[in-house]
Amino acid sequence: MIQLSDELSDRPVVAVLRAAGADRFLEVSAVLADAGFGAVEFTLTTPGAVAAIAAARAALPDLLVGAGTVRTLEQVHLAIDAGASFLVSQVTSEVLVAAAAARGVPFIPGALTPNEIVAAWELGVQAVKVSPVGPVGGVDYISELVGPLPDIALMPTGLVRIDEAGDYLSAGAAVVGISRDLTRDALLPGGDLQDLAERAARVIRSVDVQRQLSRSEQ
Repeated sequence: MIQLSDELSDRPVVAVLRAAGADRFLEVSAVLADAGFGAVEFTLTTPGAVAAIAAARAALPDLLVGAGTVRTLEQVHLAIDAGASFLVSQVTSEVLVAAAAARGVPFIPGALTPNEIVAAWELGVQAVKVSPVGPVGGVDYISELVGPLPDIALMPTGLVRIDEAGDYLSAGAAVVGISRDLTRDALLPGGDLQDLAERAARVIRSVDVQRQLSRSEQ
């Protein structure tokens, strides 16, 4: 099983792609990879997402491609069969975590409250998704969670802004997921990929600055 903390050690940020269709997932992923992203997450609420995972794995072998919004055993196996490197869910299911582990694929369950986060972590996962983090306090909420739960790797997502990635990492997040504020119109037909590239570069700069500060303080 891959260790996400090792794979994303330099830039622990994941681009979350959700749209009405997956036609542009590969094209958008290529732009994100060029900007420095090491991982993308294709949400299974998007029609065609499973096929897009297989296409992205074939075309962008150095990019980690995960499946998001995984809620059923069928989705676990379909995503893994397509080549998903990791699975993410908005909820916690011991059955799904175990099924993914049996196939050697990390599963990141979703939670929000401290009780939910601890229960998810105790399943032996590599990280717990905290979502939607924006509406419940954003960076401040993660900072308040890290204090009493310093041993738990947190992945905040949901209304994370592109210039906040470094702030979340500074607050103690292990990895950050960014969706709508990053993709905006890029997943739509005719969406502006140059603007996407510029936003992606801003995310990477935010992360790189934080990592440099963190190293200098060690």
